[in-house]
Amino acid sequence: MKKSAILPLLVLTLAVAGCKSAPEATPTPRAAEPISFDDYFYDKTMRLDFYHCGDSLNEMYFFDELKQEPYFAGSHVSLTDSFNYGTQRFVLVDEASGKEIYSYHYCTLWDEWRCEPEASSVPTGMPESVVFPYPKHNAVAQIWSRLSVTETKKRGLKHQPWEKKFEYPIRTDNPFVRAFSPVYEVQDLHVAGATQHCLDIVLLPEGYTENEKDRFLDDCRLFISEFFRFEPWTSNQNRVNIRMVWAPSKESGVSIPSENKWFATNMKIAYDTFNSNRYQMTRDFQAVRDIAGHAPYDYIYVLTNSDKYGGGGIYNFYGIGAGHDRFGSSGAVHVHEFGHQMLGLGDEYVEIGNNISEQYQPGVEPYEANLTTLTDISSKPWAKEKAEPDSIFGESLAEGGGYLEHGVWRPYENCLMRALAYPFCPTCLKAVTDYLEYICR
Repeated sequence: MKKSAILPLLVLTLAVAGCKSAPEATPTPRAAEPISFDDYFYDKTMRLDFYHCGDSLNEMYFFDELKQEPYFAGSHVSLTDSFNYGTQRFVLVDEASGKEIYSYHYCTLWDEWRCEPEASSVPTGMPESVVFPYPKHNAVAQIWSRLSVTETKKRGLKHQPWEKKFEYPIRTDNPFVRAFSPVYEVQDLHVAGATQHCLDIVLLPEGYTENEKDRFLDDCRLFISEFFRFEPWTSNQNRVNIRMVWAPSKESGVSIPSENKWFATNMKIAYDTFNSNRYQMTRDFQAVRDIAGHAPYDYIYVLTNSDKYGGGGIYNFYGIGAGHDRFGSSGAVHVHEFGHQMLGLGDEYVEIGNNISEQYQPGVEPYEANLTTLTDISSKPWAKEKAEPDSIFGESLAEGGGYLEHGVWRPYENCLMRALAYPFCPTCLKAVTDYLEYICR
């Protein structure tokens, strides 16, 4: 999907679409009963590294290695995800019983890339990984992808079904699980409670050199103060932990290819991703995980040593924002991107004149909690009837969203997912709050 350059300082773009034709989809395994964490898992993390490869029509996964990380920050109760957001689904199946014992949904940068023109002629691969509580018994790790919107529509389906793309056996006697070797300092910045009952954010530095630690700490403090300025975070400070990992880069700054500025940094983050001058991303998610694994985390957010407006956020993947953007909009950008990162909220703004999209088409209902094509409003209660106009958020059930002027509707005329001048609308606020409840059980 496209990255808009039309609305400077008002919106920031995120694409979360898969765009491929696929073979017949099959159902994912589901948990038959609640899962007891202690029966199946140790309180630490296993990480499965792989390469996500292909082109606009083909998708493949290639195993890299297994790693052990010291912390598992997730809930010991909310182990199987039923929200059904995102373009990818990770499932861990107990080998003996065939029971789904852990799952979560996510999106990837590779999914966005495959919608770019380059993907029709040049295949590529990106390093990725998934993390899960460390199994006590043999298990099977699976990765599922959604059927493309186009193929879903051809089959007359209202929702994109899932298809299994990859699986790998997890053996408890495997001697080749790489042990964790800490090399970076971790610092608590805002700790409210036990990791399994809180939302845990780890802040990572990109482009800060050894002598710029104080600057990074200042940017972390700015992130925290701005983050808690927005609801629902203002009212839930006692359910959020924030830590930082100090991992200095060799050179100061963030790469901007369009200006021929290149810097040696740990995660190789750069502006101009997919030719959008404000889109900061990295293709090497494993490098991000290598640093994040030093601390307990549910979500990874990277602060870049830059004052250039920009950032990005991908659902259950990572988020990025300029540590100190010169326009003073970094707080709204961080919270907007975290809406993408935490639960896959869709962008609600439009690109003038854009009425063609792979991800949003009549007859197929988007998975995002805040967008609808009115195909299946039973899954979007806010779309069933128009509410009274709100003094801040304006008209309800407003047409335009997902970068399209027509054919996609958003909950309200105004929202943080549309423009940085507003807070979350009531619908997005409820979606974020509901997901927070799930995480903190």
